[in-house]
Amino acid sequence: MDITKTIQELKKRPEFTENVGMILIHNGVVRNWSRQDRAEVTALEVNPDYEKIEALRQEFLQHPGIFDIIVEARSGTLQPGDDLLFIIVAGDIRENIKPVLAELLDRIKAEAVRKKEIF
Repeated sequence: MDITKTIQELKKRPEFTENVGMILIHNGVVRNWSRQDRAEVTALEVNPDYEKIEALRQEFLQHPGIFDIIVEARSGTLQPGDDLLFIIVAGDIRENIKPVLAELLDRIKAEAVRKKEIF
């Protein structure tokens, strides 16, 4: 995902200025170490459930103040430093946007993405 281009496209929508006062972005990147014991990771096998991700996106779009949510999850064998997961949440005020990004991220990671570290 080209974050700059995606935000520019979002800003072109006619209802953007009436509804958006904040855009938050998550850009998850493959680490070269394991979260469990910091062992060196050479690659990460990722298998997103795109239908579940879309269902979660639709659920969180219903939260107050949310204008749009864009999610891109990569699949396959990724290397340390590769982009893994993008989430963009656009909406009215930070009190509405921050918790949506945090909860959506946690739910996608817990419910819709399977990962296997390769050592």
